[in-house]
Formats: sequence, C-alpha cells, structure tokens
Amino acid sequence: MIDIKFLRENPDVVKKNIQNKFQDSKLPLVDEVIELDKQSREAKGKADSLRANRNKLSKQIGALYAQGKRDEAEKLKAEVSAQGEELEALEAQEDRLSKKVTEIMMQIPNIIDPSVPIGKDDSENVEVERFGEPVVPEFEVPYHTEIMEKFDGIDLDSARKVAGNGFYYLMGDIARLHSAVIAYARDFMINRGFTYCVPPFMIRSNVVTGVMSFAEMDAMMYKIEGEDLYLIGTSEHSMIGKFIDTMIREQELPKTLTSYSPCFRKEKGAHGIEERGVYRIHQFEKQEMIVVCKPEDSKMWFDKLWQNTVDLFRSLDIPVRTLECCSGDLADLKVRSIDVEAWSPRQKKYFEVGSCSNLGDAQARRLKIRVKAEDGSKYFAHTLNNTVVAPPRMLIAFLENNLQADGSVRIPEVLRPYMGGQELIK
Repeated sequence: MIDIKFLRENPDVVKKNIQNKFQDSKLPLVDEVIELDKQSREAKGKADSLRANRNKLSKQIGALYAQGKRDEAEKLKAEVSAQGEELEALEAQEDRLSKKVTEIMMQIPNIIDPSVPIGKDDSENVEVERFGEPVVPEFEVPYHTEIMEKFDGIDLDSARKVAGNGFYYLMGDIARLHSAVIAYARDFMINRGFTYCVPPFMIRSNVVTGVMSFAEMDAMMYKIEGEDLYLIGTSEHSMIGKFIDTMIREQELPKTLTSYSPCFRKEKGAHGIEERGVYRIHQFEKQEMIVVCKPEDSKMWFDKLWQNTVDLFRSLDIPVRTLECCSGDLADLKVRSIDVEAWSPRQKKYFEVGSCSNLGDAQARRLKIRVKAEDGSKYFAHTLNNTVVAPPRMLIAFLENNLQADGSVRIPEVLRPYMGGQELIK
C-alpha cells in the first residue's frame, strides 16, 4: 500500500505506475481517493477544532460555577452539549471516509522499481542469467510421474479418491527424497545465518489482507468455515504476520528467518498438459526465507535471497536461470520480483521453481511493522521473501536432471547424508 502523502503529492506518478502495470481501469481510483482524503482531513480538522473549543468551554464552565454564575455556566453547558452532537457526527464521517480511503488505497498497486521491465504478462519477463549447463541426455526422459511410478513412489489414483484432483501420495524412496530435500534446504539456510522457524499454518483475515492483494487472496486462500482463519498458501504469510503491530529497534535489524510449512492453494483456472502430476497442486510443502530490514538494505537483501536459491539448486547439480518479472506480472504489493527456473531435460526448457520478491514497505504499512531509529524517529520496515525449495515441484527438476540411462536416479553428494548414505535410487 502506497503512502497516502506520496499519492497526494505525486498523483501523476501513481497514475503512470498503474498504466505501466496495464491496470487502466484503476486510474479513476487515484482522483477518487484524493477527493475522499481531502474530505476526511476536512472532517478531522473541524472535529479537532470542536474538541479544542469544547475543552476551552469546559474550563470556563468550571470557573463560572466557582464564581457562582450558575446561569452563564448552564448556558455554556448547553452549547457544549450541542457541539457534542456535531462532533459525534463529524467523527462518524471521518471514520467512514478514512475506511473508504484505506479500502481504495489497498487496490492501488505499489510503485515498481525503475529496473522492472514494462510488459503485459509473464511472456514478457526477461532472462537475466543462467547458472550451469543445460543437458539433454541421449536417452528419453519420461514424464515425472512415470519416473516416480517406476519406484512405486507415487499414488495419484488413491489420492484422487480420498481428496480429489490436485493431491498425491508419495511413497518409499520418493517420499524420503522429498523429506531429504526439505531437511537439506533447512540446514542450507541455517548455515547461511537464517533463524529456523515452524510457523502457524493458519492465519486471521487481517494478516491475509496485510500480506497480499484481494485478487490474490480470492485466487489462492482456503477459508476455514465459521472461523476467522485461512490456511496459508505459503509460510511467508504467517512469517511476515509474526511482526504485526510491532515496533522493532533499528539495531535489531535485519530479521532473517527461514521456515518450513505445508502450503494450501486453490490454484483456480485451467492448466496445460505439462502441469499434470505434481507440478500444480492444492497441497505441498515448502522451505521459505523472509527478511525484515531497513529500506536502504532491501536491494542488497533482494540479491542475496535469489542467489541463495540458485546456489541450493546448483549444489544439487540442477541448472537454473533467473528471470526478471515484468510490470504486468508483478502482484500489486511487489516492487520487484525475480523467478528462479530449473532446467527440464524432458521438455528442453526451464520452468519456475521459486520466486523472490521485494515488497518495499507495502506489507509493513498494512501490518504496522515499524522501526525505531536510534535518534527516536520511526519508519516502516521493508519486507522480502523467497522460496528456498518447494517439493514436490522441485522433485521434477531433481529427478529429470539426475536420471541415469538405466532408469536409476543419482543422489548428489550433499544430499546423501539425508538419504541414509544412498548414492542411487534404483
């Protein structure tokens, strides 16, 4: 959410940003919120004047009673009473207008970083850099569920009967591989100085609206019927929510946390043939990283976060590339985002396995995550998040890139301690 003062002073900048995100239908919101904000501030000004006048009159009433001037005191009391009704009406008006301003402000997209390429959708994202050499083996690489089935490692039919499409049973060595990757990712991030955390897997609505846009919420979140609780779509939600309504001392920053959680997503919409199996599902597990930092440090942390994911995948011998997300592919709260994509030898192309985002102070402003500097000044923190690893999608890249000609799967050396010393899955 943008600072209302910035919007007041820079309406043209905000409108241009909306156009750059190809959301022209939101352009009228800028003028609407400016007018409502003006009315809100006028109502507040009148209310403040009335309060000051009532306080003044109240002191006079006390003095008049002390002087025995009861009639004059009663006359002023009647005036104070009348002003009380007017003040009540003004406070109600101010509250209504303030809520409307906030409601509209939450629909206006955050100001994107100048480095973000302008484009309508993900087809216009820009490749930044490749890490590792993409290899296409001489033998045919089967579809990922076929690889898993050869190891009796997945049961989609039973899951479909139990929970419907978009769910799975992982079995045997494939299930163990899934857990090994999560455990390895946890330790990888701990070794990089992040504090490990297992967060709540449900969050309240005020946290949901603090960390994402309404459109994202509707497309992603499962609501618990009859309760003010939602299943998390990623642990970033509850991890950032951990700092709601807090005042953090500047010397305590940055807060660097890595978290494990299951994730639950509606995944609305139709998906292509390459998204069968376990690529796009309703339930999965994930290792995440988040940072809460000073504004001047957020660019540095952004680069560190996506590099962590690249380094982890390369340690598992998986080639990856980074993509700079264009303006039209950025969620409304994001200032900048880079996707990490892994190489698929079967498809002979890259596919997304993680996303790193800088939210600026948007989430902090919504959730009231503030920082107190040493000089006593206060400001909103910057928040960032990034996927460390999200199996079972990551397993697709792992199995395809480590598949051998005889059908076995090689276990990279760094992962073997988490697989009981196994070098191969046969």
